Amino acid sequence: MPLSDEEARLLHQLEQSLAAEDPDFASTLRGSKFMARNRRVAVLAILGFLGGIVLLFAGAVSAMTWLGVVGFVAMLGAAYLFMNAWKRGIGGRDEEPAASSPSKPGSSKQAGTFVDRMEERWQRRQDGDDR
Repeated sequence: MPLSDEEARLLHQLEQSLAAEDPDFASTLRGSKFMARNRRVAVLAILGFLGGIVLLFAGAVSAMTWLGVVGFVAMLGAAYLFMNAWKRGIGGRDEEPAASSPSKPGSSKQAGTFVDRMEERWQRRQDGDDR
């Protein structure tokens, strides 16, 4: 049963107050829920990719071109879903993905894009800090 508008608003306020009072606990809860969802999406995407391969080969063997095309499109869609789940993080780490947490200056973590890291290195060289 879906929440009413009032209940959804109250739940949102509770989540915000929890995040304000204890951000570490809130991020732990949020991260585990999203990681479990991303793992589930990744597993389903792998199964969809395998199903797409089966359809592709079935279309090639039975000379039904449309079935092969459907299999190929299913493979592309499954690969796209898997890559999105992978980018968001499917687990195996104790921390949240770098995209969801703000990067701190001077931190030793590799966060940001390749270009951002290269610009940061260039800036450090210009400032005379050769690390």
